[in-house]
Amino acid sequence: MISAWLYALASVALVSVISLVGVVALSLREERLKKILVYLVGFSAGALFGDAFFHLLPEAVGEQGFTLVVSGGVLAGILLFFIVEKVVHWHHCHMPITKEHTHPFALMNLVGDAVHNFLDGVIIGVSYLVGIPVGIATTVAVILHEIPQEISDFGVLLHGGFSKRKALWLNFLTALAAVAGAVLALLVGTSLEGVVSFLVPLAAGGFIYIAGADLIPELHKETETKKSLMQVAIILFGFAVMAGLLLLE
Repeated sequence: MISAWLYALASVALVSVISLVGVVALSLREERLKKILVYLVGFSAGALFGDAFFHLLPEAVGEQGFTLVVSGGVLAGILLFFIVEKVVHWHHCHMPITKEHTHPFALMNLVGDAVHNFLDGVIIGVSYLVGIPVGIATTVAVILHEIPQEISDFGVLLHGGFSKRKALWLNFLTALAAVAGAVLALLVGTSLEGVVSFLVPLAAGGFIYIAGADLIPELHKETETKKSLMQVAIILFGFAVMAGLLLLE
C-alpha cells in the first residue's frame, strides 16, 4: 500500500508539471501549434479509449464480472464529466475582452479545469489501488490527454485577459487539484470496502466521455482525406501504446 501512495503521488506531481507546457506553446507560431495539436488530440483519444478498454474495464470485470455495478459506474463516470463540462459552458459570457475586463469564461475555465484535474487525480489514485501497472498505464493516458488540454487552457486564459506569467501560474495551481484527488481516492479506497470496485468503472466512464465527447469531435473538424487517414493512424497508435503497456502486468 505504501508503494501505491508513492507511485500515485509521484504520478500526480508529474501530471501537475505538465501544466507548464504552455511555455513551449509560446515559442511556436499559431499555425504550427494548431497542426501539432490536432495530432496530439488524436493520440490522446486513442490512449484514453485504450486505457478504458484495455486496462480499467477488464480489471473491473475480472474482479466481479460484468455486473450492474460496473455498468452503473461507467454511466456515472460519463454523466459526472458531462455535468462538469455543462457547468463550465453555462457560465460562458459574451462580453468584449479588454485590459480592464477579465473574461468570466477564463475564470470558469480555471474552475472547470481544477475539477477536471481533481477527477484525474482520483482516477490515478484508484488505478494504483488496483495495481502498479494499471496505475502507470492510466498515468500515461492522463498525461497524453493533459498536454493538448493544458496548451488549450493556457490559450483560453491569455484570450481571457490574463498576462502570460499569471496564466501559467494559475494553470499550474489548478493542476495541483490532481494531488488532492489522488489523496482522497487513496484514503477512501483503503478505508471503505467496495469503493474501488465502483470507482474503477467510474474512471473508465470518465475517460470514455473525454475521448468521445471532447476529442473525437475536434478531429471531425478536419475533412481532408490525407489528414483524416493520418488521424486514424494516430488513434490506432494510441491504442497500440496502451495495449503495449499490458506487458507490464
